Amino acid sequence: MPAHDVLIIGAGLAGQRAALAAAREGASVAIMSKVHPVRSHSVAAAGGINAAISVDDDWHSHAYDTVKGSDFLGDQDAIEVMCSEAPGEVMHLEHIGVTFHRNDRGEMDLRAFGGASIKRTAYVADITGQALLHVLYEQLMKHHETVDRYEEWFTTSLLRDEQGRCCGVIARDVRSGRMEAFTAKNVILACGGAGQAYKPTTNGLIVTGDGIAMAYRAGAPLMDMEMVQYHPTCLVETGILITEGARGEGAHLLNSQGERFMEKMAPNKMELASRDVVSRAEQIEINEGRGVGPGGKGIYLDVTVVPRKRTLEALREIVNLGKDFAGVDITREPITIRPGQHYIMGGVKTDIDGQTPIEGLYAAGEVACVSVHGGNRLGANSLLDTLIFGRRSGEHAAARAASMAMPVIDTHAQLRRDSDAIDAIINRPRDGRRVSEIKNELGEMMNKYAAVFRDEQGLQSARETIARLKEESEHAWIDDRGTVFNQDVLGAIELSYMIDCAETTVVGAIERKESRGAQFRTDYPERNDEQWLKHIDITLDGDGPQVSYSPVTITQWQPEERKY
Repeated sequence: MPAHDVLIIGAGLAGQRAALAAAREGASVAIMSKVHPVRSHSVAAAGGINAAISVDDDWHSHAYDTVKGSDFLGDQDAIEVMCSEAPGEVMHLEHIGVTFHRNDRGEMDLRAFGGASIKRTAYVADITGQALLHVLYEQLMKHHETVDRYEEWFTTSLLRDEQGRCCGVIARDVRSGRMEAFTAKNVILACGGAGQAYKPTTNGLIVTGDGIAMAYRAGAPLMDMEMVQYHPTCLVETGILITEGARGEGAHLLNSQGERFMEKMAPNKMELASRDVVSRAEQIEINEGRGVGPGGKGIYLDVTVVPRKRTLEALREIVNLGKDFAGVDITREPITIRPGQHYIMGGVKTDIDGQTPIEGLYAAGEVACVSVHGGNRLGANSLLDTLIFGRRSGEHAAARAASMAMPVIDTHAQLRRDSDAIDAIINRPRDGRRVSEIKNELGEMMNKYAAVFRDEQGLQSARETIARLKEESEHAWIDDRGTVFNQDVLGAIELSYMIDCAETTVVGAIERKESRGAQFRTDYPERNDEQWLKHIDITLDGDGPQVSYSPVTITQWQPEERKY
């Protein structure tokens, strides 16, 4: 049975950064991913990474912008850690080989991003996530003697000992179908968000809430799950992301009358207000009949106001996306976009070292809720979140491992349960619904009722639908009954993960009877600090999701009206 000091589930930026940090502390490390590491969803991050590295900037300004962007739901102690450590982390990335864009003076160039009071986003054209991911993977290769890589292994459950400590996982080798138990002194979840619970979404097919659901089922609390970010600029038909970097370079948003309507919502920041503000402004234009394109369901993103040479240099990937998926040359004509599901601010509740309330279990990246994003994440803070808290989780887990023996646990019962559950999925009779049908209904329903605007009636309807889909998913049948690369059976398990994430999102949204950040309740349109300046925590018991509350940590910035 494989055993490690630190076992990391997920090989995106958070997972790889945690692995490197733990390995450098001398721990024996394993990193497990259901896809090859450079296919992790971090590769899709486009616009850049925030850090106060300009001589005119200061991390306190970055922290304030982040607190304000969070609509004052972010925990300020965690935000201070992230922002103060950001410059050193970006410099580290540059030193290990990330080719950040340089300006004419040879300095690291910085672009404007939404909600920021100064240009502080370092970038590699519009492929920043890909650039970072490949460099970290190269670094991981240096540690091949101390870091074991389990690529294309799918985790099915967490292991806990009699004292309730997390001490490993059960996983399935995707290539052969073999099930195996892995013991570990510490487990770090770094397996991303739950975007596929929505349709359409900017998230890849692998982003199915695995870590969130496994931690939830193991008894860990989830926090801020109601806070789901809709990115302002996604292609209307497919949901494919058009990076915020386009607006950072100066692109305009226009309605059917040719108006830059952001003047009404954010007269100072215009298109570079926070994402929740811009998405709501766009949706209002669409709902009130000033949308563009078929059915008036879109808004124009006009990149032609950016010099063509600059667009081809700094936004080359979205030039290709526009041509390939919309048939539009964005250097010559506007492209039609709309708000689309992009990111979840909530996740597994952790402290600033990635520790969850379950001893031995850590989480970092989008799977986790530290909470540095609160009600709304600023663009280019996500890559920073993965790296800072991935590193801190790896370091803390390695230090904990150094002071303890390898856990001794009987894994046979859980291994048998997981194996039997998979066999049951494979052997289901073909008289229920297909997995894909249920997944599509779930995604479309979430996009209808738990999107930019929400209300009690819609959310209650969503909860009823989720209850029905949960029951139907237990009988959903699959085509592939083999063992080699059986993606069908994994899809059925992922569906159950997504349903858990959708349910907790809707429960949190029903509970929060106010509008704050990404949660805009049309029946409670005002922010209510007196009653709702607090986190909503959700735990699982025999009766389903249970709601409790925890305070927001405020260090130096008191809540104020948020204006852009």
